[in-house]
Amino acid sequence: MLEAIELGLELKFGTSSLGVMDEISQIEDVEQLRAIKEGIKTATTVDELRQIYQSFTTDNPPEN
Repeated sequence: MLEAIELGLELKFGTSSLGVMDEISQIEDVEQLRAIKEGIKTATTVDELRQIYQSFTTDNPPEN
């Protein structure tokens, strides 16, 4: 999944966008990673994509 996200970032935003992979690679939730992968299709900037996965964490807190 991470390789697909990395490829999507590079193809859509260029190699300069790959810095965000440090943050994304820390995510273990598969649903969140899927949301990021899908978000690449609609995001117009890397910051917009970052908002997608940051809001996912806020909207869906881990269950205890």
